[in-house]
Amino acid sequence: MNKLGEGIQLSDEQRIDWLRLIRSPNVGPRTFRTLINHFGGAHAALQALPSLARRGGAHGPVEIFPRADAEREIAAARRLGITLIALGEPAYPLRLQMIDDAPPLIAVRGQISALALPMVAIVGSRNASGAGLKFTQKLARDLGEAGFAIVSGLARGIDAAAHGASLATGTVAVLAGGHDRIYPPEHGELLNAILPAGAVLSEMPLGWEPRARDFPRRNRLISGASLGVIIIEAAKRSGSLITARLALEQGREVFAVPGSPLDPRAEGTNGLIKQGATPVTEATDVISVLEPIMTERKIPAREPEPLADDDATAGVEPAPDERARIVGLLGPSPIQVDDLVRLSKSPPSVVRMVLLELELAGRLERHGGGLVSLA
Repeated sequence: MNKLGEGIQLSDEQRIDWLRLIRSPNVGPRTFRTLINHFGGAHAALQALPSLARRGGAHGPVEIFPRADAEREIAAARRLGITLIALGEPAYPLRLQMIDDAPPLIAVRGQISALALPMVAIVGSRNASGAGLKFTQKLARDLGEAGFAIVSGLARGIDAAAHGASLATGTVAVLAGGHDRIYPPEHGELLNAILPAGAVLSEMPLGWEPRARDFPRRNRLISGASLGVIIIEAAKRSGSLITARLALEQGREVFAVPGSPLDPRAEGTNGLIKQGATPVTEATDVISVLEPIMTERKIPAREPEPLADDDATAGVEPAPDERARIVGLLGPSPIQVDDLVRLSKSPPSVVRMVLLELELAGRLERHGGGLVSLA
């Protein structure tokens, strides 16, 4: 069986199982990957969820996303012209596939072929200046004519200007909510204008109203799908700077458009340039950095590591004293998984299994950089 992310094509039945697994409580993208690699498929992982959660300390019945609900979601998506693309399938964006928390399924509407174009993200202030909007439009238009798809978040200000200027050449909007819950609502017409040459994607189910914490989650997809991220007008504390940080963690190029020191909307972008971001005053500044990456066919992100061969059996069950020792080393402060292995003196497969049990029981929180803590 192929490892997750190695070029697959799901059957209809497998797609239902994948959807049920990722929609089940306490199963996020990283946990999904671990379960698939460990049990060899979503069907076996679904069967194992109740016992894993109970071993992790879950109280009461363990919920699994019902098959009927998955079938209804797939049917509703089909009626809206939405395609569910699985991680590892040919149409899944290559660079997005390589981030360690890539969504197992993305819901895509529009031209799926747009996802195969080299992508550049443009994000920035919602309360953008006239000059910022004008420069965004020129930059997006020039990059589009150079063969890049422009990725952004459909937000007001810079995002909307970037999408609007690249409609003809292909633009990709990443949503924080479901396809039927556009935010902001007034951008419904802009979304429809994207569909003839571009694409709109989301990892969230239909009907999902975006919440504050869903926007940083969306931002990791904007940066993850891209070769690089361009920040235009970002205040000192803004979502655009979160996207820049995520881009750096993912190994993406970060660009920033310099602005007046007197404009608070330029404080974040000027700060990024001081920290080493590439300054941008024209499209060639971006193209000259990204072309070598494209020529080398280099993926500027590390591939998530699958479980080692000796971990890839479903028979690992930690002994009670091992489980207690590993849980005892955890607390509210994040700790590296490698440190847990070293301190517990348990095999990596046992530590991973205990962490998986705790996560499915809702008792574990995962952080970036391989850190975990008790929830």
